[in-house]
Amino acid sequence: MSQIGLPFDWQERGGEAPFIAGEANRLALAHIERWREWPIPISVLSGPARAGKTALGRHFAAISGGTVIDEADAQAEDMLFHRWNEARDSGVPLLLITDRAPGEWQVALPDLRSRLAAAPHVRIEEPDNALMRALIETGLARAGSAFAADVPEWIARRLERSYAAVAAALDVLNRASIESARKISVISAKEMLQNCHLLPIEEED
Repeated sequence: MSQIGLPFDWQERGGEAPFIAGEANRLALAHIERWREWPIPISVLSGPARAGKTALGRHFAAISGGTVIDEADAQAEDMLFHRWNEARDSGVPLLLITDRAPGEWQVALPDLRSRLAAAPHVRIEEPDNALMRALIETGLARAGSAFAADVPEWIARRLERSYAAVAAALDVLNRASIESARKISVISAKEMLQNCHLLPIEEED
Protein backbone atom coordinates (compact mmCIF):
# COMPACT_ATOMS: atom_id res chain seq x y z
CA MET A 1 0.00 0.00 0.00
CA SER A 2 1.82 3.16 -1.17
CA GLN A 3 1.27 6.63 0.28
CA ILE A 4 0.71 9.94 -1.49
CA GLY A 5 -2.06 11.64 0.58
CA LEU A 6 -4.78 10.89 3.11
CA PRO A 7 -8.34 10.68 1.74
CA PHE A 8 -9.82 12.74 4.57
CA ASP A 9 -8.67 15.49 6.90
CA TRP A 10 -7.79 14.95 10.56
CA GLN A 11 -5.64 17.39 12.51
CA GLU A 12 -2.62 15.14 12.28
CA ARG A 13 0.77 15.81 13.79
CA GLY A 14 3.75 16.14 11.52
CA GLY A 15 2.50 18.20 8.62
CA GLU A 16 0.40 17.30 5.61
CA ALA A 17 -0.90 13.73 5.67
CA PRO A 18 0.10 11.19 3.01
CA PHE A 19 -2.34 10.03 0.35
CA ILE A 20 -2.86 6.30 0.70
CA ALA A 21 -3.09 4.63 -2.69
CA GLY A 22 -5.11 1.42 -2.91
CA GLU A 23 -7.30 -0.55 -5.26
CA ALA A 24 -10.25 1.83 -4.80
CA ASN A 25 -8.34 4.85 -6.11
CA ARG A 26 -5.79 3.08 -8.33
CA LEU A 27 -7.41 4.05 -11.65
CA ALA A 28 -7.99 7.64 -10.54
CA LEU A 29 -4.39 8.03 -9.42
CA ALA A 30 -3.04 6.51 -12.64
CA HIS A 31 -5.20 8.83 -14.73
CA ILE A 32 -3.98 11.90 -12.82
CA GLU A 33 -0.33 10.89 -13.11
CA ARG A 34 -0.72 10.29 -16.86
CA TRP A 35 -2.15 13.73 -17.50
CA ARG A 36 0.10 14.17 -20.55
CA GLU A 37 -1.79 11.30 -22.22
CA TRP A 38 -5.27 12.83 -21.84
CA PRO A 39 -7.00 13.20 -25.23
CA ILE A 40 -7.94 16.76 -24.27
CA PRO A 41 -6.35 18.84 -21.47
CA ILE A 42 -9.46 18.54 -19.28
CA SER A 43 -10.67 15.72 -17.04
CA VAL A 44 -13.31 15.17 -14.38
CA LEU A 45 -12.54 13.43 -11.08
CA SER A 46 -15.48 12.25 -9.00
CA GLY A 47 -15.93 10.13 -5.89
CA PRO A 48 -17.66 9.82 -2.53
CA ALA A 49 -17.31 12.32 0.27
CA ARG A 50 -13.98 12.25 2.15
CA ALA A 51 -12.39 10.07 -0.54
CA GLY A 52 -9.33 12.27 -1.02
CA LYS A 53 -10.39 14.04 -4.20
CA THR A 54 -8.97 17.37 -3.02
CA ALA A 55 -5.69 15.72 -2.00
CA LEU A 56 -5.48 14.10 -5.42
CA GLY A 57 -6.23 17.47 -6.98
CA ARG A 58 -3.27 18.99 -5.11
CA HIS A 59 -1.09 16.16 -6.39
CA PHE A 60 -2.28 16.85 -9.93
CA ALA A 61 -1.54 20.58 -9.63
CA ALA A 62 1.94 19.85 -8.27
CA ILE A 63 2.97 17.45 -11.04
CA SER A 64 1.27 19.16 -13.99
CA GLY A 65 1.14 22.85 -13.15
CA GLY A 66 -2.52 22.64 -14.09
CA THR A 67 -5.66 24.20 -12.67
CA VAL A 68 -8.04 22.50 -10.26
CA ILE A 69 -11.67 23.47 -9.68
CA ASP A 70 -13.13 21.73 -6.63
CA GLU A 71 -16.88 21.23 -6.23
CA ALA A 72 -17.11 21.97 -9.93
CA ASP A 73 -20.78 21.05 -10.19
CA ALA A 74 -21.61 23.88 -7.77
CA GLN A 75 -19.73 26.56 -9.74
CA ALA A 76 -21.16 29.07 -12.20
CA GLU A 77 -21.59 27.48 -15.61
CA ASP A 78 -20.23 30.45 -17.54
CA MET A 79 -17.06 30.39 -15.41
CA LEU A 80 -16.60 26.66 -16.05
CA PHE A 81 -17.15 27.17 -19.77
CA HIS A 82 -14.57 29.99 -19.83
CA ARG A 83 -11.99 27.92 -17.89
CA TRP A 84 -12.65 24.97 -20.18
CA ASN A 85 -11.94 27.03 -23.28
CA GLU A 86 -8.82 28.49 -21.66
CA ALA A 87 -7.46 25.01 -20.96
CA ARG A 88 -8.28 23.82 -24.47
CA ASP A 89 -6.63 26.82 -26.11
CA SER A 90 -3.57 27.05 -23.83
CA GLY A 91 -2.93 23.36 -23.26
CA VAL A 92 -2.60 23.96 -19.51
CA PRO A 93 -4.55 21.03 -18.03
CA LEU A 94 -7.73 21.50 -16.06
CA LEU A 95 -9.14 19.07 -13.48
CA LEU A 96 -12.76 19.38 -12.38
CA ILE A 97 -13.50 17.73 -9.03
CA THR A 98 -16.97 16.73 -7.91
CA ASP A 99 -18.87 14.16 -5.87
CA ARG A 100 -21.11 13.28 -8.81
CA ALA A 101 -20.38 11.94 -12.27
CA PRO A 102 -20.81 14.57 -15.03
CA GLY A 103 -23.95 12.87 -16.30
CA GLU A 104 -25.64 13.59 -12.96
CA TRP A 105 -24.99 17.35 -13.06
CA GLN A 106 -27.85 19.71 -13.83
CA VAL A 107 -26.29 21.78 -16.63
CA ALA A 108 -28.37 24.41 -18.43
CA LEU A 109 -25.66 25.66 -20.82
CA PRO A 110 -25.79 23.36 -23.89
CA ASP A 111 -22.16 23.92 -24.93
CA LEU A 112 -20.89 23.08 -21.45
CA ARG A 113 -23.16 20.03 -21.27
CA SER A 114 -21.78 18.66 -24.53
CA ARG A 115 -18.20 19.25 -23.41
CA LEU A 116 -18.77 17.45 -20.11
CA ALA A 117 -20.30 14.50 -21.93
CA ALA A 118 -17.15 14.13 -24.04
CA ALA A 119 -14.60 14.73 -21.26
CA PRO A 120 -12.48 11.95 -19.73
CA HIS A 121 -13.93 11.00 -16.34
CA VAL A 122 -12.42 8.89 -13.59
CA ARG A 123 -13.94 7.97 -10.23
CA ILE A 124 -12.60 7.03 -6.79
CA GLU A 125 -14.56 4.08 -5.39
CA GLU A 126 -15.40 3.32 -1.77
CA PRO A 127 -12.47 1.65 0.05
CA ASP A 128 -11.86 -2.08 0.23
CA ASN A 129 -10.77 -3.77 3.46
CA ALA A 130 -7.06 -3.24 2.85
CA LEU A 131 -7.49 0.49 2.25
CA MET A 132 -9.87 0.78 5.22
CA ARG A 133 -7.26 -0.79 7.47
CA ALA A 134 -4.48 1.44 6.13
CA LEU A 135 -6.60 4.57 6.56
CA ILE A 136 -7.48 3.69 10.14
CA GLU A 137 -3.91 2.79 11.09
CA THR A 138 -2.45 5.91 9.49
CA GLY A 139 -5.15 8.19 10.91
CA LEU A 140 -4.60 6.92 14.46
CA ALA A 141 -0.82 7.10 14.20
CA ARG A 142 -0.71 10.60 12.74
CA ALA A 143 -2.97 11.94 15.48
CA GLY A 144 -0.58 10.57 18.08
CA SER A 145 -3.05 7.99 19.41
CA ALA A 146 -1.61 4.86 21.00
CA PHE A 147 -3.44 1.72 19.87
CA ALA A 148 -3.12 -2.05 19.96
CA ALA A 149 -1.85 -3.65 16.77
CA ASP A 150 -5.09 -5.53 16.12
CA VAL A 151 -7.34 -2.44 16.35
CA PRO A 152 -7.19 -1.23 12.70
CA GLU A 153 -8.02 -4.63 11.23
CA TRP A 154 -10.79 -5.25 13.77
CA ILE A 155 -12.45 -1.92 12.98
CA ALA A 156 -11.96 -2.25 9.21
CA ARG A 157 -13.87 -5.54 9.17
CA ARG A 158 -16.86 -4.12 11.02
CA LEU A 159 -17.19 -0.47 10.07
CA GLU A 160 -19.41 0.71 7.21
CA ARG A 161 -17.27 0.58 4.08
CA SER A 162 -16.96 4.28 3.34
CA TYR A 163 -14.45 7.09 3.74
CA ALA A 164 -16.99 9.09 5.70
CA ALA A 165 -17.38 6.27 8.23
CA VAL A 166 -13.61 5.96 8.62
CA ALA A 167 -13.27 9.70 9.18
CA ALA A 168 -16.08 9.67 11.77
CA ALA A 169 -14.55 6.71 13.61
CA LEU A 170 -11.11 8.31 13.67
CA ASP A 171 -12.56 11.53 15.02
CA VAL A 172 -14.15 9.64 17.93
CA LEU A 173 -11.13 7.44 18.68
CA ASN A 174 -8.47 10.12 18.36
CA ARG A 175 -10.30 12.63 20.52
CA ALA A 176 -10.90 10.03 23.21
CA SER A 177 -7.31 8.78 23.10
CA ILE A 178 -5.79 12.26 23.29
CA GLU A 179 -8.10 13.35 26.09
CA SER A 180 -7.57 10.21 28.18
CA ALA A 181 -3.93 9.49 27.24
CA ARG A 182 -4.90 5.80 27.15
CA LYS A 183 -4.03 3.17 24.60
CA ILE A 184 -6.92 2.16 22.36
CA SER A 185 -7.77 -1.53 22.57
CA VAL A 186 -10.31 -3.56 20.61
CA ILE A 187 -12.59 -3.50 23.68
CA SER A 188 -12.38 0.26 24.15
CA ALA A 189 -12.71 0.93 20.39
CA LYS A 190 -15.81 -1.26 20.26
CA GLU A 191 -17.40 0.56 23.19
CA MET A 192 -16.64 4.04 21.83
CA LEU A 193 -17.84 3.29 18.32
CA GLN A 194 -21.00 1.59 19.56
CA ASN A 195 -21.78 4.52 21.85
CA CYS A 196 -21.56 6.82 18.81
CA HIS A 197 -23.71 4.44 16.71
CA LEU A 198 -20.88 3.77 14.29
CA LEU A 199 -21.06 0.06 15.11
CA PRO A 200 -24.14 -2.01 16.01
CA ILE A 201 -24.63 -2.94 19.66
CA GLU A 202 -25.21 -6.56 18.76
CA GLU A 203 -22.45 -8.07 16.65
CA GLU A 204 -20.50 -11.29 16.32
CA ASP A 205 -16.72 -11.20 16.80
